[in-house]
Amino acid sequence: MRNTFSRNLSRKKVMSTDGMVIGTIRNIMADFKSGEVTDLVVKPEQNFDTSNYTIEGDKLFIPFEAVKDIRDYIVVDRYLLSRK
Repeated sequence: MRNTFSRNLSRKKVMSTDGMVIGTIRNIMADFKSGEVTDLVVKPEQNFDTSNYTIEGDKLFIPFEAVKDIRDYIVVDRYLLSRK
């Protein structure tokens, strides 16, 4: 995956590798010691079933290790999303 500035991620749609739109990115979380991005904070689509995912309020947390590609959409591996 190529390097991307965090400002380029703002308001991008997040889609799974099987073509399901998950939601819209709202923020990122990073480890301040290493500088590595740890999670994407996403506002899920209303029709997306969030029952097997890490949720806090109206925010869905996607581990950055699930990200496969960043272009027009942020593509994530849906099977790496859940942490429960």
